[in-house]
Amino acid sequence: MRLLVLGGTKFVGRVLAEEALARGWEVTALNRGTQPAPEGVRVLVGDRTAENGLAALATGEWDAVVDTWSWAPAAVRDSARLLNGRVGHYAYVSSRSVYDHPLRAGADETAPVVPSSPDLTGEVPYAEAKRGAELALEAEFGGRALLVRAGLILGPYENIGRLPWWLNRIARGGPVLAPGPRDLPLQYIDGRDLAAWTLDAVAARLGGPYNVVGPAGHTTTGELLAACVRATGSDAELRWTDAERILAAGVEPWTELPIWLPPGELYDFLHGASVARAVDAGLRCRPVAETVEDTWAWLRSIGGDAPQRADRPNVGLDPEREAMLLRG
Repeated sequence: MRLLVLGGTKFVGRVLAEEALARGWEVTALNRGTQPAPEGVRVLVGDRTAENGLAALATGEWDAVVDTWSWAPAAVRDSARLLNGRVGHYAYVSSRSVYDHPLRAGADETAPVVPSSPDLTGEVPYAEAKRGAELALEAEFGGRALLVRAGLILGPYENIGRLPWWLNRIARGGPVLAPGPRDLPLQYIDGRDLAAWTLDAVAARLGGPYNVVGPAGHTTTGELLAACVRATGSDAELRWTDAERILAAGVEPWTELPIWLPPGELYDFLHGASVARAVDAGLRCRPVAETVEDTWAWLRSIGGDAPQRADRPNVGLDPEREAMLLRG
């Protein structure tokens, strides 16, 4: 299989390239060349936001392309137009953020999506950017476009900082503010399971939208944080704290306490998706302990500080605020 990866050096793109190489596929990646790609990848240099930024793709044929672009959808429109006729299948790592609010728990791929356009340029909100890219691919590739609507993605190479923050915080030890309820179900996917499913789907020539995230309740907040304690070997003491008290103190869910959302509409949106279609197409998810242990091993291998995407805010609770809340 000849695979073209648009990206291929960071988080999901890197995991996709590594998984394809492990399968014996021939992998080409187009990126800006600012970071090394996995060994064995043929790198083409190009900047999709620049004039003539796709010149390196003017020739060549591939069985499939996987694209992880998250910004203005016109870049996906342009690559789709350029590659149509020279690529058999186009997979796009989209997001469940394309669904319109409010979204009921258990919603599947038929739920309403946000309005957008494939022609948007400049600064575009995340949901509209992902949906605009989907529209561009549907227009160019029709049923040969696979729309991988991912949820929360964790695992090695994470460059948002969510699971790395929890691991580093728990590794420091001592009392740790643990947001309740402890048995709150979580829905996420390890980036490696996302990559494996996507490449399987590409090989099977699947098309259309799929919610690709672990089943709702694959783990809980309590299981996730307990796995962090075990993986780090820390003496951390998880101090479970009611959501109401945390919110009353002005702590921001999702950003100051990464991954965590209190029960409610946004929680239902992010942690209550139906993934029956992806499961029927072969989605399998590894245990949370494996994701946590492997992420901790990766963090230690790079010195403990995870890379951070420049377009995303830093996450994590200030130590002084945490201590104040723990004191009551």
